[in-house]
Amino acid sequence: MFRLGPTELLIILGILILLFGVGRIGKIAGELGSGIRAFKSGLEGEEKTKG
Repeated sequence: MFRLGPTELLIILGILILLFGVGRIGKIAGELGSGIRAFKSGLEGEEKTKG
């Protein structure tokens, strides 16, 4: 299977910074984190209503 090492991850990160800029990447990461939190809380709420 294909594995990414530290060098490949740094190259990908560098390309993302060139494409989007540092500020926009931070904003995207924050929105992704809040989306994951909302998804998890939605799953927990769904489990509470089942049992």
